[in-house]
Amino acid sequence: MLASIVSTVTNELHRLSPGLVVALVALLVFGEAALFIGFVLPGETSVIVAGVIASQGRLNVGLLCAVVVAAAVVGDTVGYEVGRHYGPRLLEMRVFERRRAALDRALAALERRGPTFVFVGRFTAFLRAVTPGLAGLSGMAYRRFLLANAAGGLIWGVAYALLGYFAGSALSTIERWSSWFALAVLVLVVAAVVVVHLRRRARERSAH
Repeated sequence: MLASIVSTVTNELHRLSPGLVVALVALLVFGEAALFIGFVLPGETSVIVAGVIASQGRLNVGLLCAVVVAAAVVGDTVGYEVGRHYGPRLLEMRVFERRRAALDRALAALERRGPTFVFVGRFTAFLRAVTPGLAGLSGMAYRRFLLANAAGGLIWGVAYALLGYFAGSALSTIERWSSWFALAVLVLVVAAVVVVHLRRRARERSAH
């Protein structure tokens, strides 16, 4: 499932200029928490795809990492401010009604664990979209939020960009040498990634 999504999105993004690819990825990562689009479109897929494109020489992977990290940190900061100023009203919106129990649990965990929860939340799609806003709503000091947010954004952004980059490099090697052994290894690696991804999604659904 994840591999087919990455392949489809990669093919579409190949039609765009490198500058537009970076801008689109930055917008998607920024919008996860700032615009709450993370509910429907987790940002890691776009980051992985951009990493694959970087492995083909069309993007600078260092620049990609920097842009992704910056977009993640700034987007979460906007989400924090939105939650601080408009949190109670946002929770009354219809889009959050079915998630109200999960939001209440996340808010309670945030109040208990503070910055640790902000950091850990960066690595779960649902929490990545809502934790910054909930942090602002809870009254957490911005400095404490920023430190945890920046640490999580740095690790998350670099890890997913490099995951796509090295996966793309492996694919290029396979195409160049036509090695059936290398192809088998890649298939096993992709299958393992997909299984882990699907299990994580299943745990998230069961938890919410």
